[in-house]
Amino acid sequence: MMERKHCNFIKEYRSIQSILIITLLGITMAGLYGQKKPADPLKPVISNLPAANPSEVGMRMDTISHLLELIRQTNHPDFRGLIVFKNNKLVVEEYFNTFWRATIEDIRSAGKSITGILAGIAIDQGLISSVDQRLDAFFPAFSKHKGQSIRIRDLLAMSSGLDADDNNNNSPGNFTNWVLEDDWIQFAQTLPEVFPPGSRYVYNDVCPMLIGEIIQKASGMTLATFAEKYLFAPLGIEEYYWYSAPNGHTVPMGNLYLSTLDFAKIGLLLLNEGMWMGSRVVSQQWIQQLSKPRFDLSSIDPFAQGYGNFWFTGTKVWKGKSIPYYYASGNGGNLLFIVPEFQMVVALTSTAYGQGYGHFRGHRIFETLLHAIN
Repeated sequence: MMERKHCNFIKEYRSIQSILIITLLGITMAGLYGQKKPADPLKPVISNLPAANPSEVGMRMDTISHLLELIRQTNHPDFRGLIVFKNNKLVVEEYFNTFWRATIEDIRSAGKSITGILAGIAIDQGLISSVDQRLDAFFPAFSKHKGQSIRIRDLLAMSSGLDADDNNNNSPGNFTNWVLEDDWIQFAQTLPEVFPPGSRYVYNDVCPMLIGEIIQKASGMTLATFAEKYLFAPLGIEEYYWYSAPNGHTVPMGNLYLSTLDFAKIGLLLLNEGMWMGSRVVSQQWIQQLSKPRFDLSSIDPFAQGYGNFWFTGTKVWKGKSIPYYYASGNGGNLLFIVPEFQMVVALTSTAYGQGYGHFRGHRIFETLLHAIN
């Protein structure tokens, strides 16, 4: 759940480059594509998710085959799964290191992004009136000054103003200081306000915790139960685990276990602006808000350019054109990319927890898939 720690990726980059060169020179492509493969009993046909060959949706098979072989040849046995949807069709579904479709993995802080979707569903249902609603509307005991100044929109953008910084071990609101507390709200009330809410981005777990507590109080359900009823069940997500803290509350800031395929389904829901198989799950307006950055991170984050509503945003250059996308990001390289312009979703799961290369590897895989588009 802690924010990824940035580190020097040069050594890892050179290692990956070397493997790529060897792979490109040494792999014989015959047999990797152009032949009909036998049915895989671990990947039966999914009736409501049409599948297609990558070439049928304008993606180069040779690039994708090279990429998959590269992943298999890397020295790190912690990469788990890769799913690509293009034009609402499943075009890549690959698993690695003995893992398969049914395996669920901890997507870590990417769970915050799921909490962001649930906030939109709560707004759709009228449980939260709007992103401008104040914190003290749900927790009157919260100090008058802070309760009146902190709004839902501030929490969703990591800009509450409270002294909570998960990159600073001396911050009183650091995750390690409160996650085992019985009363999270009571603890949050003790945190001093160190800047005006909404004025600055500081990565922390207090903000998603407060959003989760708001949804729980407004709905009368745990966040996990709310998610199962209004998000997971509509998408056919049956196998999941969302960790509960010792106080019995779902942990809204992470520790959500999903399969790579179900992780990708959530991306497909967003790509279709809240619609799933003809049914509305979350409002189009909310999905559009998820892709809009509130803060510029380009000077402090090696991957993201912006942040808002618990989702990161960025752009990649493709054939001289800047392509916008937004994504969920969790420790270890757990990533979910949505690229509306290409009608594309990429989901990656990995257990490289605490290792900087996990994110670097994931973003490089994403870039390669973009360049596989004709």
